[in-house]
Amino acid sequence: MQAQVHPDRHAAAGAATQRVAMQWSVRVNEAFRRLRDPLTRAAYLCQLHGVDVDLHDNTAMPGEFLVQQMQWRETLDEARGAASVEALADEVASERARRLAEVASTLDERRDWRAAAEQVKALMFVQRIARDVEMRLDALDD
Repeated sequence: MQAQVHPDRHAAAGAATQRVAMQWSVRVNEAFRRLRDPLTRAAYLCQLHGVDVDLHDNTAMPGEFLVQQMQWRETLDEARGAASVEALADEVASERARRLAEVASTLDERRDWRAAAEQVKALMFVQRIARDVEMRLDALDD
């Protein structure tokens, strides 16, 4: 689609056509960005089926999940070397992969949009800790 709507393809056209091509190009790029990432794609699929992930208004999560998040945060705060941070990174990556597979199954097989939205919300928390762990690893490399 990008090849069809790219503004350069419409350079010889009038200003209105160029403006529309630019608007479509922005939309295609945004769609690609959203669909490329499994987490944003899952959230979008839920939204298409009338279920908003609603992370900003509803952050309630199961107690067991919150305890795990706190343990990861403590482990990250107390980590003193690259090896311990890398071990945490591996653990979080494994949990992320497991949860991604779970949400894929919920979306593709069960088609349970509400359950998938809750899983996506949890994945967003996991992804946040994964970014923090990655930032810590980068800081240790410097």
